[in-house]
Amino acid sequence: MSKIIPFKAVRPTRDKVSLVTSRSYDEYSPAELASQLDFNPFSFLHVLNPAYVNQQKIGLEKRFKLVAQKYHDFKEEDVLIKEEKPVFFLYEIQTKTQTFTGIIAGTSIEDYQNNVIKKHEDTLQYRVELFKDYLHSTGFNTEPVLITYPDDAELTNWILEKKQADSLYEFSTTKREKHILWKIETPEEISWLQHKFEAIGSVYIADGHHRSASAELLYEEDKASGNENLNYFMSFLIAESNVKIYEYNRIIRDLNGHSKEDFLALLSNEFWIKNKEQELWKPTKKFEFGMYLDNEFYSLVLKDGHSFSSVLESLDAQILYTKVLHPILGITDLRNDERIDYIPGKQSIVTIKEVIDEGEFELGFMLFPTDISEIKELADNNLIMPPKSTYIDPKFRSGLVVYEL
Repeated sequence: MSKIIPFKAVRPTRDKVSLVTSRSYDEYSPAELASQLDFNPFSFLHVLNPAYVNQQKIGLEKRFKLVAQKYHDFKEEDVLIKEEKPVFFLYEIQTKTQTFTGIIAGTSIEDYQNNVIKKHEDTLQYRVELFKDYLHSTGFNTEPVLITYPDDAELTNWILEKKQADSLYEFSTTKREKHILWKIETPEEISWLQHKFEAIGSVYIADGHHRSASAELLYEEDKASGNENLNYFMSFLIAESNVKIYEYNRIIRDLNGHSKEDFLALLSNEFWIKNKEQELWKPTKKFEFGMYLDNEFYSLVLKDGHSFSSVLESLDAQILYTKVLHPILGITDLRNDERIDYIPGKQSIVTIKEVIDEGEFELGFMLFPTDISEIKELADNNLIMPPKSTYIDPKFRSGLVVYEL
């Protein structure tokens, strides 16, 4: 069973919420970031990077202390306020194409350790330790782990009914997204939600494997302190049918010494190849791949006769690695090899064409998105996806809800 808890959240005042909240720090271009930091004194970006002008000149320890100090300043200035009692939130994000609705709650480290909260991605230890140090130094987290739960009709109906109530916040962003937040604070509502998730059972991490691993590491190091907030980490829980899964496409710097003709001949051993010329072609189903090479698009369809012993082997990202990237292009380390880079499928394939046409990269591959059922099967069997296999929406706004440690 899954345990969720309400918590005394810190959040912006109602009049400043649209000014405070921001996209994830690394989503901003340098120009956008400078504009926000220069002209919006309430942006949470000031908390996340209070020394942005000279950030390369200070060490991590000092930077983390500055983050903690700026966060304290925002609270002292009543830009951020703290709930008087533990609550849940219902949060909705409306984009031009889709609406995402989920519950913000504390989820259990014990559930994470016991695989009630299931994982499908590997983590890099240095990133886990870095974010653990950040949490330890700053004492807060505003980036929830995105967790999916199996669709439940009763819970869906409850959410629809809750959305009829007056909201705590309702604001829009320059990205033409609308954000709405409802507070769930009555004992009856809180108890009902907790029992509901206890009955649901296992849940699955969709995005945030490093954040959850960092929370576990911090718990193990500091649990003797008796701080019960360390027993949980903030999560955004959303029905599995309500997430949007995009692929990560691959761009490669060179053909590993092969001529174009030899490379296509090697590919033809495993794939049916069709030249699409200037058609902006991308795969429409599993076992199909798009390719861009020498100003032309190609469709690659895996030939029949392949048998797979696990869901991992049958993943398109793994097939591309085992059939092309490793044996033909000589790429063994998908995380660290400088010859490969990744572009989220949320971006147009025109982006891939433009990047390759500029000359720094020679080859691009477009994949078909992974299905949620594949992610769940991987997690259920303790299997790990290849790096950069999925890009998942929704994305949470920094500074909207803060979990203090």
